[in-house]
Amino acid sequence: MLIDDIRADLVVAMKAKDEVTKRTLRSVIAAVQEAQVSGSSATALDDGGVLKVIGAQVKRRIEAEDAFASGNRPEKAADERAEIEVLERYLPAALSAGDLDALIGRVLAEGGWSSKADMGAAMKAVNVEVGGRADGRTVADLVKARLN
Repeated sequence: MLIDDIRADLVVAMKAKDEVTKRTLRSVIAAVQEAQVSGSSATALDDGGVLKVIGAQVKRRIEAEDAFASGNRPEKAADERAEIEVLERYLPAALSAGDLDALIGRVLAEGGWSSKADMGAAMKAVNVEVGGRADGRTVADLVKARLN
């Protein structure tokens, strides 16, 4: 399981005294544990759930990096960038713009979606195919552009 790989990588980072990786992986493990106990009952996350947590962590760090950069704190922005690079090791490879466009076209054609009224169903189907390999806002903009 992915969380077991992350824990093993944390041990390696601790032995190597890699502070950035150690700090980042500890925060991911804590976020996964928090996600497991949130809600009405405790549940173990599968790899998909762990990937969602990692994706949220990446998004949070991107926002922090942007805030630090605009606040004239380049050293803090660089720290956030380093943590993003650690987290991206665990995410699936991102789709290229061409691959994403082709995937959206194929899914819309298979589903027969062509109007703005189909946006919800189309987005659901496209997101299943994308599987977190592209930014949600980008996907939504591309789907919306294709639906007349």
